[in-house]
Amino acid sequence: MKTVGVFFGSRSPEHDVSIITGHLVISGLIKLGFSVQAVYIDTNGKWLVGEKVNSLKYFTDPKLNPELKKIMDVSLDLSASNKVVNLQEKKLLAGKNYSIDIAFPAFHGQYGEDGTFQGMCEMLNIPYVGCDTTSSAVAMDKVLTKLLYKADDIPTTRFVHFTRYEWDTDNNAIIAKIQKEVGTNTIVKPARLGSSIGIAKAKNKKDLVQAIEVALHYDDKVIVEETVEPLVDITCAVLGGENPKASCLQESLFSSDVFSYEDKYLNDGGVQLGNAKSNIVIPARLDKETTAKIRDMAVRIFKLIGCNGTARVDFLYNPKTKKYYANEVNTMPGTLYHHLWKASGVELSELLQTLINLAELRHKAKSTLTHTFKSSLLSMANSQKLQLKKS
Repeated sequence: MKTVGVFFGSRSPEHDVSIITGHLVISGLIKLGFSVQAVYIDTNGKWLVGEKVNSLKYFTDPKLNPELKKIMDVSLDLSASNKVVNLQEKKLLAGKNYSIDIAFPAFHGQYGEDGTFQGMCEMLNIPYVGCDTTSSAVAMDKVLTKLLYKADDIPTTRFVHFTRYEWDTDNNAIIAKIQKEVGTNTIVKPARLGSSIGIAKAKNKKDLVQAIEVALHYDDKVIVEETVEPLVDITCAVLGGENPKASCLQESLFSSDVFSYEDKYLNDGGVQLGNAKSNIVIPARLDKETTAKIRDMAVRIFKLIGCNGTARVDFLYNPKTKKYYANEVNTMPGTLYHHLWKASGVELSELLQTLINLAELRHKAKSTLTHTFKSSLLSMANSQKLQLKKS
């Protein structure tokens, strides 16, 4: 039987959310009869495996949490990792080996959801669940995502983006550009972070500067967008490969200025975790025509970015103007947004099995491609034209 490795945690501000998603996936795959190997990456970047890593209580119970620090960490054995992920305990004498056939990344944010882990899987030539290296990297970057929207005539809010270097060099020019191109009412975000971490609204110059400084604490690239008011937050999940399908739409209710981390994960169990029933409306309270357009647009965006497996596409809707704007794409939604798929008629077991199937299909398809090219270049290496000039 093939072993599925569920990878979660990592050096990301969204580390804790990843633990929840990872253990949902572990539990679901075990119920489906898969052999599962949990791999936890802590906030220092250490890779840990073992029975304790398989149990959520060691992460949620303060009394048990110190036990995780006693676990022997493992390293990636590159000499034995070809079409498998081979992990080796770091011991003076021969430590235990863990072999993984299919990778199921359950990361959120940097160092896992951003294409870094996916690139490793490509190098090791193993099947992995979810979006590939390129689509993961693009979707993680809100700036690149919105530039793609503009290039493909997809409606999105006006925005300005800049780096820490540009801000430090001439922040007055950037503020002037924001006020001219975006307006006074803005929302400031780290460009490559999720879960509403580091996000704030600004209605004047003082708030804007403060919000930008906070965002730069989490990322060296920032995006400033115009706000949509009044706002209805709409979410659509997408599942598939070449012929993806859209879920029904979710409307998320929140009382603060932004859809905060607390709204998403803590208050009443969390909207993004599907637990805050009073703050979730499924299906969203939109007319049939608007609902159909947003669902179609979600699939179009999924294909445009090159997603595979599942993704969540967020939209901003103005009920007064009846206009909607494509917002962010999340290539590994918290808890896979299984509550929205359940409301759409797809149970968690079917969702997980579909994701595994899609991973294997993509890997099989890639194996048919030619990855080598014969040339006479090396035989001509001694020719005069290819010789480096000596100074």
